[in-house]
Amino acid sequence: MTGGDHLRRADERDHLVLPKYADVCAAAERLTGSAVRTPLLESPWLNERTGARLLIKAEPLQRTGSFKFRGAFNCISQIDPRARALGVVAYSSGNHAQAVAAAARLHDIQATIVMPNDAPAVKVNGTRRYGADIVGYDRATEIREEIAKHIAQEKGATLIRPYEDFNVIAGQGTVGLEIAAECRVRRIAPDFVVVPAGGGGLMAGCALAISAEMPEAALYTAEPSDYDDHARSFSAGTRQRVKDMSVGSLCDALLSPEPGEHTFAINHPRVRGGVTADDGAVLRAMAAAFHHLKLVIEPGGAAALGAVLNGELDIKDKTVLVVASGGNVDPDVFCLALQEGGDG
Repeated sequence: MTGGDHLRRADERDHLVLPKYADVCAAAERLTGSAVRTPLLESPWLNERTGARLLIKAEPLQRTGSFKFRGAFNCISQIDPRARALGVVAYSSGNHAQAVAAAARLHDIQATIVMPNDAPAVKVNGTRRYGADIVGYDRATEIREEIAKHIAQEKGATLIRPYEDFNVIAGQGTVGLEIAAECRVRRIAPDFVVVPAGGGGLMAGCALAISAEMPEAALYTAEPSDYDDHARSFSAGTRQRVKDMSVGSLCDALLSPEPGEHTFAINHPRVRGGVTADDGAVLRAMAAAFHHLKLVIEPGGAAALGAVLNGELDIKDKTVLVVASGGNVDPDVFCLALQEGGDG
């Protein structure tokens, strides 16, 4: 059985309707002219420090400050014109919220976003600036999915899930397409590609693209240390939940309770494993990106860089590509990174 046959059977076994590589390519066409084609950045200092060639995909430079715009735009652009009048609803700690609000505004659609009461102010304010209505909830005692589903049913609106959505996953996969395209032009052959993971939508989209275009690259998720549900799920072969959701983490963008059903079905046969980064490693990575790449990364967006710089993978003499997934960070948290992270 070929590798492709194995992947197809794995997808079919789960009886889920999952996006394919062709859907990622179609998403790229829809996003042309609307999404930013973000660069791969490189620092001689970081290369010297790691003993590897290290490249960073700079999604903080994307519209709304994160990769999430890709999936939101790809999804919203396909909503039937008659349904657009009823609006869209989403739930998010911030980046998906801003992305849906911005994409909805570009399509003249009203958005309602369910956000945790402890969401970073920069993300709440950004979402509100795009004209969205915000509904708050308590992360510890309320279930955001149920709140959003109720609102969508009440309004007749379209629910845009942050990662368990065919078109959202396909849109996020354009990050992987761009990585592969730039690597071809620059004649780069990555040994590792490391991607931050919360629900797993970005990793799923990238896995579809990169496994098709750069099959020799080993794919890894990166998560906060106490939220290593993807790493444990890959080891177990089934989805595992976060052990204690009450544990704090600076990586607000990555605090999903478990991998998505659809995203895990895509990732499990394609992703090698998972690595983690604690808050200290994340702060040092944020400082390193600022000092040596002049790039502002939020904590969750720095998880992959933090794990790599902290030695979670043996990368000596290898070529490593990490995705910096977002840059929407509150000023006080960023100041903390500069104060405690040194020069990274």
